[in-house]
Parts: sequence; structure tokens; C-alpha cells
Amino acid sequence: MRLRGKLRLLTVLFLVTGSAALRAQTAQAAPTPAAPTQPAQMSPQQPEAQPSLEVDRDPIVSPDAADNQPVSPGHPNGGQTAEREHGVFTLRRNVDEVVLSCTVVDSDGRLVQDLTRDDFHVFEDNVPQSIVSFQHSDIPVSMGILVDNSGSMRDKREAVNEAALDLVRASNPSDEAFIVNFSDEAFLDQDFTSDINKLREGLAHIESRGGTALYDAVVASADQLSQGARRPKQVLLIITDGEDNASTMNLEETIRRIQDLQGPVVYSIGLLFGDDAKGAEARRAKRALQLLSEETGGIAFFPHALSDVDSIAAEVARDIRNQYTIGYHSTKPMSQGGYRVVHVDARAPNHGKLIVRTKAGYYPKPEKPAQQKAAVSQPSQPQQ
Repeated sequence: MRLRGKLRLLTVLFLVTGSAALRAQTAQAAPTPAAPTQPAQMSPQQPEAQPSLEVDRDPIVSPDAADNQPVSPGHPNGGQTAEREHGVFTLRRNVDEVVLSCTVVDSDGRLVQDLTRDDFHVFEDNVPQSIVSFQHSDIPVSMGILVDNSGSMRDKREAVNEAALDLVRASNPSDEAFIVNFSDEAFLDQDFTSDINKLREGLAHIESRGGTALYDAVVASADQLSQGARRPKQVLLIITDGEDNASTMNLEETIRRIQDLQGPVVYSIGLLFGDDAKGAEARRAKRALQLLSEETGGIAFFPHALSDVDSIAAEVARDIRNQYTIGYHSTKPMSQGGYRVVHVDARAPNHGKLIVRTKAGYYPKPEKPAQQKAAVSQPSQPQQ
């Protein structure tokens, strides 16, 4: 009985000892819990640092890095900046921004150049829009100069060429231009350049013959600007003396293409005087040039004589250099298709009625370029 009691005692001691050892091993293997973090002690002599109230930071990060730039007095437009280039400001803008080139004149047709951002009111489909960028400075331009090279232009080309060169001379020295001569086809006879001598050589490619494929030349030139322009503003200048009679595209398709591209402002000079001003053909030609210009924010000129072309070219140069550039983000998403009508009003103290000329509307820029495209042929050879 005594031996059995001893065995039971030894068994109990063995179990107690083993259990204690097991608890000791478990305690060694478990990680030591971290000490609780003590809240930072604030010193009454050193107040808590606060973020600058002059900087607006969006708490939600955008996938577009430009949208994540802080907005402050030094960077009022966030992803948009205006940089000085050769002494003038160059506009850099967000891809979703709708940019309008606006010319403002008074009731007598004189340019108005003392307006401020608050004097303008932008509407899209009759809905007020918030202006996000505003400039009134001589912004460099990429320009296409399109000259009719059909047979009827033979005796007019010398004066026309000189007027085109005078326009370039009167423009911003940082502007770039290309030359397209068109008859049955459109020929890119000088690509983008600021060299007046190269532009003169491009205008010297005179082969006055054939018909007038004006619309094809306009579409091809708008595509040329869309793909190769290095300046923030885009302009086309058309000089012609007749109605389109050779294009594969019609007037409506041409205007739609420019609107699809949110493309250039079109200025037109219609040499429809004398015998060329008579008849239904001249009326159709005049109406086509007016529509091309009005829908894009430009203006169509119809001189009474060839000698007037040079002064008109100088007026076009002044118009381009004194425009207001206004940007806004549409209240409609860019993914929503359909044509959008744009209207801009201007009102200011000490001014009477003000007239704002800008594009009539636009189609949201597609992600992929349109399939239909008119090509500009290789440079032609100058006439010997």
C-alpha cells in the first residue's frame, strides 16, 4: 500500500513538472507584445503644424498625374500652365479642356483689348460653364496657308503670294506655317517652318490648271495641323476665287471634320470680284467660305479688288494676335457624344454692345482619329 502511494506521488510530481516545462517553452516561443504607443505630448509653446490654406489638395489621387498637382496662387490652374517662350506666353492645357479663341469687337468693328476674365460668360448648350483658364497675350500660332492653284488664279498668284508673306511677316516671330497649293489635288509644298524664304519657295510652286478641290485641301490641312502642329493655337487661311468643283468631300463633311478635331480657326479670302462675282456659282462659293469661317470662329473677307488683299492679310494677322484664349471643362462628360453648341458673351463697364467671335460648337474629341482622311500629296515641282 505504501509503495502504491509512493508511485502515485511520483506520477503527480512528474505531471506537474512536465506541465511547467511546457508552459516555459511556449512562453519563450511567443513574441513579446509591443509596448503601447504613447500619444505625442504637445508643447503649449510649439503649436501643432497645419497644412497651408493657400494650397488645395485633392484627397483622392487621380490616375492622371497632372490632375494631382496642387492648386495655389502660384499654380491657379492645376495641370494647366502658361510658359514664356521667346518673350510670349505659350498655353499648356489639359486634354479634356475646351479651349476657345475669342475675338471681341465693338459695334463699330474695332478690336476690344482691355477685358478681364470676369467680363466673359461661356455657355455650352445654354448651360453656364466655369472658366478655368484665361489669357490675353500674343500666343504663338501654327498656321496652314492654302492657296488656290486652279487655272483661274494664274494672273492673281503674284499679288496673293506677296500678301501671304506679308501676313507671316506681321505675325508672331515664333509662329510656324506650312504652304498647301491646291487645284484638283492638294500639295504640301512647304511643311511647318518659321523661315520666310522657305515659305516663299513653297508659294512659288505655281501650276495654275485644273479644278478646285477646296474641301479636300481644308480637311487634309486640318489633319496636318492636328498631327504636326507645335504651337497651342491653330489657324487656316484660305485664298481662292471660286467654288469647289473637284473634292471627294462636301461642305458639311468638311465642317464636321474640323469640329471633330476641335480644329483650327479658318479665315477665308474670296477673290470674287468683277466677272467672278456674278452668277449662282459665285454665290455658292461665297456662302461656303462664310460657313467655313463662321463655324470655326474666323471671318470671311471678300475684297473688291486684288489690291485689297494685302491689307486684308494684315487685318487677319492683327485679329490672330489680339485674341482672348478661354478654357473651360464641360459640365458634360467627354464620353457623352453629340454636337455641343458654344456661345460666349462679354460685358464690361464703359463699353457698349460687345460682339464675341468664336467657334459655334464642337464634337467631343474622339479617342481614336476618324477613319476618313484626305491626304496631302508630296510637294510638286515649281514651274520653270
